[in-house]
Amino acid sequence: MIRITNTISIGEDEIELEFIRSSGPGGQNVNKVATAVQLRFDVPRSRSLPPGVKDRLRRIAGKRMTKEGVLLIAARRYRTQAQNREDAIVRLVHLVRRASEKPKPRRKTKPTTASKERRLEDKRHRGKVKRIRSERAGKD
Repeated sequence: MIRITNTISIGEDEIELEFIRSSGPGGQNVNKVATAVQLRFDVPRSRSLPPGVKDRLRRIAGKRMTKEGVLLIAARRYRTQAQNREDAIVRLVHLVRRASEKPKPRRKTKPTTASKERRLEDKRHRGKVKRIRSERAGKD
């Protein structure tokens, strides 16, 4: 079980890890050993996530999610499979945690009377400056 929050946990059977060859650091091993990890998480079929979290995760994931709703995370930062596996899982946990936070509802606000007055005063001042400048420009 991968613990996300107090109420959300993802089962190990819901994620699929595939080890692939990685570009980048690794010396002679880079062409021989599959150290990079590709994590796949099928969001629509997940029984661990509530519908609201699935929707937000879909928005947050962006290009990391396929059309079918499978979340792909590629981890190739480290030279070992174990570290890359851990990195991929940490990144999945971070994404799902972000999706589990409900956004604060936006409250409509109106400008205060004082701010409206300041804006209008600034406009009057700017118009006055332009008027003075245009009068001077006409005299030259």
